[in-house]
Amino acid sequence: MTVSVTVAVDAMGGDHGPAVTVPASLAFLEATPDAAVVLVGRPDAIEPILKKSRSPARDRVRVHAASEVIGMDEAPAEALRRKKDSSMRVAINLVRDGEAHGCVSAGNTGALMGIARFVLKTLPGIDRPAIASQMPTKKGIVTMLDLGANVNCSAEQLVQFAAMGSALVSAVDHIERPTVGLLNIGEEEIKGNDVVKEAAERLRVSGLNFHGNVEGTDIFRGTTDVVVCDGFVGNVALKTTEGLVQMLYEFLKAEFTRGLLSKAAAAVAYPVLARFKRRIDPRRYNGATLVGLKGVVVKSHGGADAIAFRNALGKAHAEIAEGVLDRIAQRIAAMPAGTLGEPRQPSHDAASA
Repeated sequence: MTVSVTVAVDAMGGDHGPAVTVPASLAFLEATPDAAVVLVGRPDAIEPILKKSRSPARDRVRVHAASEVIGMDEAPAEALRRKKDSSMRVAINLVRDGEAHGCVSAGNTGALMGIARFVLKTLPGIDRPAIASQMPTKKGIVTMLDLGANVNCSAEQLVQFAAMGSALVSAVDHIERPTVGLLNIGEEEIKGNDVVKEAAERLRVSGLNFHGNVEGTDIFRGTTDVVVCDGFVGNVALKTTEGLVQMLYEFLKAEFTRGLLSKAAAAVAYPVLARFKRRIDPRRYNGATLVGLKGVVVKSHGGADAIAFRNALGKAHAEIAEGVLDRIAQRIAAMPAGTLGEPRQPSHDAASA
Protein backbone atom coordinates (compact mmCIF):
# COMPACT_ATOMS: atom_id res chain seq x y z
CA MET A 1 0.00 0.00 0.00
CA THR A 2 1.19 3.51 -0.80
CA VAL A 3 2.22 5.59 2.21
CA SER A 4 -0.17 8.52 2.64
CA VAL A 5 0.54 9.59 6.23
CA THR A 6 3.97 10.32 7.72
CA VAL A 7 4.34 10.94 11.44
CA ALA A 8 7.43 12.51 13.02
CA VAL A 9 8.15 10.98 16.42
CA ASP A 10 10.15 12.67 19.16
CA ALA A 11 11.97 9.42 19.87
CA MET A 12 13.89 10.80 22.86
CA GLY A 13 10.90 12.28 24.69
CA GLY A 14 9.19 10.96 27.80
CA ASP A 15 10.41 8.97 30.76
CA HIS A 16 11.58 5.99 28.68
CA GLY A 17 12.75 7.45 25.36
CA PRO A 18 13.61 5.03 22.51
CA ALA A 19 12.93 1.98 24.69
CA VAL A 20 9.22 2.80 24.28
CA THR A 21 8.96 5.06 21.24
CA VAL A 22 10.76 2.72 18.83
CA PRO A 23 8.81 -0.53 19.52
CA ALA A 24 5.56 1.48 19.76
CA SER A 25 6.23 3.04 16.35
CA LEU A 26 6.89 -0.37 14.79
CA ALA A 27 3.72 -1.83 16.32
CA PHE A 28 1.75 1.16 15.02
CA LEU A 29 3.14 0.69 11.51
CA GLU A 30 2.35 -3.03 11.49
CA ALA A 31 -1.30 -2.17 12.16
CA THR A 32 -1.35 0.85 9.82
CA PRO A 33 -0.12 -0.03 6.32
CA ASP A 34 -0.61 3.47 4.85
CA ALA A 35 1.69 5.12 7.41
CA ALA A 36 5.41 5.85 7.74
CA VAL A 37 7.36 7.12 10.76
CA VAL A 38 10.37 9.39 11.10
CA LEU A 39 12.17 8.70 14.39
CA VAL A 40 13.87 11.91 15.47
CA GLY A 41 16.69 11.78 17.97
CA ARG A 42 20.16 10.38 18.61
CA PRO A 43 20.93 7.61 16.10
CA ASP A 44 23.19 5.79 18.57
CA ALA A 45 20.20 5.39 20.90
CA ILE A 46 17.59 4.57 18.23
CA GLU A 47 19.33 2.36 15.67
CA PRO A 48 20.42 -0.49 18.01
CA ILE A 49 16.77 -1.02 18.99
CA LEU A 50 15.69 -0.93 15.35
CA LYS A 51 18.35 -3.46 14.36
CA LYS A 52 17.18 -5.93 17.01
CA SER A 53 13.61 -5.77 15.73
CA ARG A 54 12.27 -8.29 13.24
CA SER A 55 9.25 -6.15 12.43
CA PRO A 56 8.21 -6.23 8.77
CA ALA A 57 7.46 -2.51 9.08
CA ARG A 58 11.10 -1.47 9.43
CA ASP A 59 11.23 -0.39 5.80
CA ARG A 60 8.73 2.37 6.60
CA VAL A 61 10.93 3.85 9.32
CA ARG A 62 13.73 6.32 8.88
CA VAL A 63 15.92 7.97 11.48
CA HIS A 64 16.45 11.74 11.47
CA ALA A 65 19.34 12.87 13.66
CA ALA A 66 18.89 15.43 16.44
CA SER A 67 21.69 16.03 18.93
CA GLU A 68 19.79 17.45 21.91
CA VAL A 69 17.06 16.27 24.30
CA ILE A 70 14.67 18.46 26.28
CA GLY A 71 14.35 17.26 29.87
CA MET A 72 10.97 16.73 31.47
CA ASP A 73 11.74 19.39 34.09
CA GLU A 74 13.32 22.01 31.81
CA ALA A 75 11.79 25.47 31.63
CA PRO A 76 9.85 25.77 28.34
CA ALA A 77 11.31 29.20 27.55
CA GLU A 78 14.87 27.93 27.99
CA ALA A 79 14.18 24.88 25.82
CA LEU A 80 12.70 27.06 23.09
CA ARG A 81 15.60 29.48 23.12
CA ARG A 82 18.60 27.21 23.61
CA LYS A 83 17.83 23.73 22.28
CA LYS A 84 17.18 24.31 18.60
CA ASP A 85 18.48 20.86 17.65
CA SER A 86 16.39 18.97 20.21
CA SER A 87 14.47 15.91 19.05
CA MET A 88 11.21 17.71 19.87
CA ARG A 89 12.10 20.87 17.94
CA VAL A 90 13.38 18.97 14.90
CA ALA A 91 10.28 16.75 14.81
CA ILE A 92 8.04 19.82 14.76
CA ASN A 93 10.25 21.43 12.12
CA LEU A 94 9.61 18.41 9.89
CA VAL A 95 5.87 19.13 10.11
CA ARG A 96 6.43 22.78 9.26
CA ASP A 97 8.62 21.86 6.30
CA GLY A 98 6.14 19.34 4.91
CA GLU A 99 8.35 16.28 5.52
CA ALA A 100 5.80 14.92 8.00
CA HIS A 101 2.04 15.39 8.36
CA GLY A 102 2.06 15.38 12.14
CA CYS A 103 4.19 14.95 15.26
CA VAL A 104 3.90 12.86 18.43
CA SER A 105 5.93 13.51 21.58
CA ALA A 106 5.90 12.22 25.15
CA GLY A 107 8.19 15.03 26.24
CA ASN A 108 7.82 18.16 28.34
CA THR A 109 4.27 19.50 27.83
CA GLY A 110 5.10 23.18 28.28
CA ALA A 111 8.05 22.94 25.91
CA LEU A 112 5.99 21.08 23.31
CA MET A 113 3.24 23.69 23.39
CA GLY A 114 5.70 26.57 23.28
CA ILE A 115 7.80 25.15 20.44
CA ALA A 116 4.79 23.98 18.41
CA ARG A 117 3.14 27.37 18.71
CA PHE A 118 6.34 29.20 17.81
CA VAL A 119 7.21 26.98 14.83
CA LEU A 120 3.80 26.12 13.39
CA LYS A 121 1.73 29.18 14.38
CA THR A 122 -2.02 29.11 14.93
CA LEU A 123 -4.79 28.66 12.40
CA PRO A 124 -6.61 31.81 11.19
CA GLY A 125 -9.19 32.98 13.74
CA ILE A 126 -7.55 31.08 16.60
CA ASP A 127 -6.03 33.08 19.44
CA ARG A 128 -4.51 30.24 21.46
CA PRO A 129 -4.07 26.50 20.95
CA ALA A 130 -5.73 24.23 23.48
CA ILE A 131 -5.05 20.73 24.79
CA ALA A 132 -7.87 18.30 23.96
CA SER A 133 -8.17 14.69 25.03
CA GLN A 134 -10.73 11.92 25.37
CA MET A 135 -12.09 10.32 28.53
CA PRO A 136 -14.43 7.36 29.03
CA THR A 137 -18.09 7.93 29.90
CA LYS A 138 -21.17 5.81 30.55
CA LYS A 139 -22.16 6.32 26.91
CA GLY A 140 -18.75 6.04 25.24
CA ILE A 141 -16.20 8.86 25.17
CA VAL A 142 -16.11 12.62 25.69
CA THR A 143 -13.57 15.09 24.32
CA MET A 144 -12.56 17.74 26.81
CA LEU A 145 -10.58 20.94 26.31
CA ASP A 146 -8.64 22.90 27.47
CA LEU A 147 -6.70 20.56 29.76
CA GLY A 148 -3.88 22.85 30.77
CA ALA A 149 -2.51 25.05 28.00
CA ASN A 150 -4.29 28.28 28.99
CA VAL A 151 -4.80 29.09 32.65
CA ASN A 152 -6.77 32.28 31.97
CA CYS A 153 -9.21 32.51 29.07
CA SER A 154 -11.62 35.06 27.68
CA ALA A 155 -15.17 34.23 26.62
CA GLU A 156 -14.12 34.48 22.97
CA GLN A 157 -11.34 31.95 23.53
CA LEU A 158 -13.72 29.49 25.15
CA VAL A 159 -15.92 29.77 22.05
CA GLN A 160 -12.85 29.09 19.90
CA PHE A 161 -12.16 25.97 21.97
CA ALA A 162 -15.75 24.86 21.47
CA ALA A 163 -15.49 25.29 17.70
CA MET A 164 -12.20 23.39 17.55
CA GLY A 165 -13.46 20.59 19.79
CA SER A 166 -16.62 20.25 17.73
CA ALA A 167 -14.64 20.02 14.48
CA LEU A 168 -12.22 17.50 16.00
CA VAL A 169 -14.99 15.19 17.22
CA SER A 170 -16.92 15.56 13.99
CA ALA A 171 -13.88 14.47 11.97
CA VAL A 172 -12.42 11.71 14.13
CA ASP A 173 -15.53 10.26 15.77
CA HIS A 174 -17.75 10.83 12.71
CA ILE A 175 -20.47 12.68 14.61
CA GLU A 176 -22.07 15.18 12.25
CA ARG A 177 -23.15 17.73 14.89
CA PRO A 178 -21.44 17.00 18.19
CA THR A 179 -23.10 18.37 21.30
CA VAL A 180 -21.03 20.93 23.20
CA GLY A 181 -21.24 21.60 26.94
CA LEU A 182 -19.68 24.48 28.87
CA LEU A 183 -18.29 23.29 32.21
CA ASN A 184 -19.80 25.31 35.04
CA ILE A 185 -20.82 25.10 38.70
CA GLY A 186 -24.45 24.55 37.71
CA GLU A 187 -26.71 24.04 34.72
CA GLU A 188 -28.67 27.26 35.22
CA GLU A 189 -27.86 30.23 33.00
CA ILE A 190 -27.34 32.49 36.03
CA LYS A 191 -24.50 30.30 37.38
CA GLY A 192 -20.80 30.91 36.85
CA ASN A 193 -18.45 33.86 36.57
CA ASP A 194 -18.77 36.65 34.02
CA VAL A 195 -16.44 34.96 31.51
CA VAL A 196 -18.40 31.72 31.51
CA LYS A 197 -21.73 33.55 31.29
CA GLU A 198 -20.55 35.57 28.30
CA ALA A 199 -19.14 32.45 26.65
CA ALA A 200 -22.52 30.74 27.05
CA GLU A 201 -24.28 33.70 25.43
CA ARG A 202 -21.89 33.59 22.48
CA LEU A 203 -22.23 29.81 22.13
CA ARG A 204 -26.01 30.05 21.93
CA VAL A 205 -25.70 32.06 18.70
CA SER A 206 -22.57 30.33 17.40
CA GLY A 207 -24.23 27.78 15.15
CA LEU A 208 -22.64 24.97 17.16
CA ASN A 209 -24.83 22.29 18.72
CA PHE A 210 -24.62 23.92 22.15
CA HIS A 211 -26.25 21.89 24.92
CA GLY A 212 -25.74 24.51 27.61
CA ASN A 213 -23.91 24.48 30.93
CA VAL A 214 -22.75 21.13 32.28
CA GLU A 215 -21.48 20.16 35.72
CA GLY A 216 -18.55 17.94 36.64
CA THR A 217 -20.80 14.92 36.99
CA ASP A 218 -21.96 15.36 33.39
CA ILE A 219 -18.46 14.68 32.08
CA PHE A 220 -18.67 10.97 32.86
CA ARG A 221 -22.38 10.67 32.25
CA GLY A 222 -21.65 11.43 28.62
CA THR A 223 -24.15 14.29 28.60
CA THR A 224 -22.32 15.95 25.70
CA ASP A 225 -19.73 14.93 23.10
CA VAL A 226 -17.49 17.91 23.90
CA VAL A 227 -16.85 19.66 27.23
CA VAL A 228 -15.22 23.11 27.18
CA CYS A 229 -13.43 24.89 30.03
CA ASP A 230 -10.31 26.95 30.68
CA GLY A 231 -6.99 25.19 31.18
CA PHE A 232 -6.90 25.68 34.95
CA VAL A 233 -10.26 24.01 35.53
CA GLY A 234 -9.57 21.35 32.90
CA ASN A 235 -6.22 20.33 34.31
CA VAL A 236 -7.57 20.12 37.85
CA ALA A 237 -10.47 17.97 36.59
CA LEU A 238 -8.08 15.71 34.67
CA LYS A 239 -5.66 15.20 37.57
CA THR A 240 -8.54 14.63 40.00
CA THR A 241 -9.94 11.96 37.69
CA GLU A 242 -6.56 10.25 37.39
CA GLY A 243 -6.18 10.25 41.17
CA LEU A 244 -9.68 8.85 41.71
CA VAL A 245 -9.12 6.00 39.24
CA GLN A 246 -5.83 5.11 40.93
CA MET A 247 -7.46 5.18 44.37
CA LEU A 248 -10.32 2.89 43.27
CA TYR A 249 -7.82 0.47 41.75
CA GLU A 250 -5.82 0.38 45.00
CA PHE A 251 -9.01 -0.11 47.05
CA LEU A 252 -10.10 -3.05 44.90
CA LYS A 253 -6.65 -4.61 45.03
CA ALA A 254 -6.50 -4.27 48.81
CA GLU A 255 -9.95 -5.81 49.34
CA PHE A 256 -9.40 -8.74 46.98
CA THR A 257 -6.07 -9.65 48.60
CA ARG A 258 -7.22 -9.30 52.22
CA GLY A 259 -7.57 -13.04 52.91
CA LEU A 260 -8.10 -16.48 51.40
CA LEU A 261 -11.84 -15.95 50.91
CA SER A 262 -11.23 -12.59 49.24
CA LYS A 263 -8.62 -14.12 46.95
CA ALA A 264 -11.03 -16.88 45.98
CA ALA A 265 -13.69 -14.27 45.22
CA ALA A 266 -11.16 -12.39 43.11
CA ALA A 267 -10.45 -15.52 41.07
CA VAL A 268 -14.17 -15.98 40.38
CA ALA A 269 -14.64 -12.29 39.54
CA TYR A 270 -11.48 -12.05 37.42
CA PRO A 271 -13.21 -11.86 34.00
CA VAL A 272 -15.44 -9.02 35.22
CA LEU A 273 -12.53 -7.20 36.85
CA ALA A 274 -10.44 -7.56 33.68
CA ARG A 275 -13.20 -6.03 31.56
CA PHE A 276 -13.62 -3.21 34.09
CA LYS A 277 -9.88 -2.52 34.10
CA ARG A 278 -9.83 -2.43 30.32
CA ARG A 279 -12.69 0.09 30.15
CA ILE A 280 -10.88 2.56 32.40
CA ASP A 281 -7.32 1.75 31.27
CA PRO A 282 -5.74 5.20 30.66
CA ARG A 283 -3.51 3.71 27.96
CA ARG A 284 -6.57 3.40 25.70
CA TYR A 285 -7.10 7.16 25.84
CA ASN A 286 -3.47 8.25 25.71
CA GLY A 287 -2.71 11.15 23.44
CA ALA A 288 -3.80 14.76 23.86
CA THR A 289 -4.12 16.93 20.76
CA LEU A 290 -2.75 20.46 20.62
CA VAL A 291 -5.64 21.87 18.60
CA GLY A 292 -5.52 25.20 16.83
CA LEU A 293 -2.07 24.86 15.27
CA LYS A 294 -1.15 24.70 11.58
CA GLY A 295 -0.13 21.10 12.01
CA VAL A 296 -1.18 17.97 13.88
CA VAL A 297 0.67 17.66 17.20
CA VAL A 298 -0.22 14.97 19.74
CA LYS A 299 1.16 14.85 23.29
CA SER A 300 1.59 11.42 24.84
CA HIS A 301 1.78 10.92 28.59
CA GLY A 302 5.40 11.13 29.72
CA GLY A 303 5.23 7.76 31.46
CA ALA A 304 3.49 5.98 28.58
CA ASP A 305 4.43 2.40 27.79
CA ALA A 306 4.56 1.00 24.24
CA ILE A 307 0.81 0.29 24.16
CA ALA A 308 -0.10 3.79 25.28
CA PHE A 309 2.36 5.47 22.91
CA ARG A 310 1.07 3.39 20.02
CA ASN A 311 -2.43 4.71 20.77
CA ALA A 312 -1.12 8.28 20.67
CA LEU A 313 0.33 7.54 17.22
CA GLY A 314 -3.05 6.17 16.20
CA LYS A 315 -4.72 9.43 17.23
CA ALA A 316 -2.29 11.46 15.16
CA HIS A 317 -2.88 9.21 12.16
CA ALA A 318 -6.67 9.50 12.49
CA GLU A 319 -6.53 13.30 12.71
CA ILE A 320 -4.27 13.54 9.67
CA ALA A 321 -6.29 11.04 7.61
CA GLU A 322 -9.60 12.73 8.46
CA GLY A 323 -8.35 16.22 7.62
CA VAL A 324 -8.87 17.72 11.07
CA LEU A 325 -6.98 20.93 10.26
CA ASP A 326 -9.22 21.67 7.29
CA ARG A 327 -12.31 20.80 9.32
CA ILE A 328 -11.32 23.23 12.08
CA ALA A 329 -10.57 25.98 9.56
CA GLN A 330 -13.97 25.44 7.90
CA ARG A 331 -15.78 25.44 11.25
CA ILE A 332 -14.08 28.66 12.33
CA ALA A 333 -14.83 30.34 8.99
CA ALA A 334 -18.50 29.41 9.26
CA MET A 335 -18.97 31.01 12.69
CA PRO A 336 -21.21 34.11 12.79
CA ALA A 337 -19.37 37.43 12.72
CA GLY A 338 -18.29 38.63 16.15
CA THR A 339 -18.79 35.27 17.87
CA LEU A 340 -15.10 34.47 18.17
CA GLY A 341 -13.85 37.97 18.88
CA GLU A 342 -10.60 39.39 17.58
CA PRO A 343 -7.38 37.34 17.97
CA ARG A 344 -5.33 38.66 20.89
CA GLN A 345 -1.63 38.97 21.53
CA PRO A 346 0.14 35.71 22.51
CA SER A 347 0.19 34.91 26.20
CA HIS A 348 2.90 33.01 28.04
CA ASP A 349 0.75 31.03 30.48
CA ALA A 350 1.13 27.59 28.87
CA ALA A 351 1.00 25.09 31.69
CA SER A 352 3.80 22.61 32.26
CA ALA A 353 1.38 19.98 33.57
